[in-house]
Amino acid sequence: MNFESFSALVREENPPKDLGGSLLALWYDANDNWEQAHSIAQQVPDPEGAWVHAYLHRVEGDLSNAQYWYKRAQQPVCQSKLSEEWESIARSILSTT
Repeated sequence: MNFESFSALVREENPPKDLGGSLLALWYDANDNWEQAHSIAQQVPDPEGAWVHAYLHRVEGDLSNAQYWYKRAQQPVCQSKLSEEWESIARSILSTT
């Protein structure tokens, strides 16, 4: 799946059943369900999951917790707009699937 296809999916009423954890968390975030996105991201044990988790804490405004998760994700603390980071994470995950 490419980024354009994923972007179209986030406009659907329900997430596709075959989305992996990190993409599913991003889907819920894009659909204004931070709690569900965070719950899913907490269960993804790899660096991608940690990156999504960091992003979600940044969305929440909890920057100290976000910094911890950026470190776990081996990613620099993001300074760009949230929408730009969301896209960067999604593109990165999609490029490896």
